[in-house]
Amino acid sequence: MKTDTLFSLFLKNIATLGFIGYLPFAPGTFGTLAGVVVMVLLKPPIPLHIALSIFSIAIGILSSNQAEKLFRQNDPSYIVIDEFAGYIVSLLFLPLNWGYMLSAFILFRFFDIIKPPPIKRIEYSLKGGLGIVADDIGAAVYTNLVLQAWKLMN
Repeated sequence: MKTDTLFSLFLKNIATLGFIGYLPFAPGTFGTLAGVVVMVLLKPPIPLHIALSIFSIAIGILSSNQAEKLFRQNDPSYIVIDEFAGYIVSLLFLPLNWGYMLSAFILFRFFDIIKPPPIKRIEYSLKGGLGIVADDIGAAVYTNLVLQAWKLMN
């Protein structure tokens, strides 16, 4: 097998988070749950959380772009790294306790599914890995703004 093929398959496995993207129902929800597990286990300090966010977005764009080509589909449901990255970003600068992590999970899935403006426009105007990840980052921003407002009120 050629090196470029092995690398393509490696990126495809990142994009699908291994087996998670192939689950028969709600793969996006399970991709988000993978983010929950990482955040619960790491509870990263802010500098590491920022680095993890940037890395997950970058690897998400790169791997999604390659996986989309290998699947020969636009934004196939198998790609779930975008939900993982979005969840990580949704918790930036928030307390990493169960209340915020659970709320972020619910709000992120809500915004990712309904895609309020301008998220839907972002999803359709950008192509490839950038488009796949960008709408989830938009949902993460909405989630984070709601939770930051909640934090300020308490």
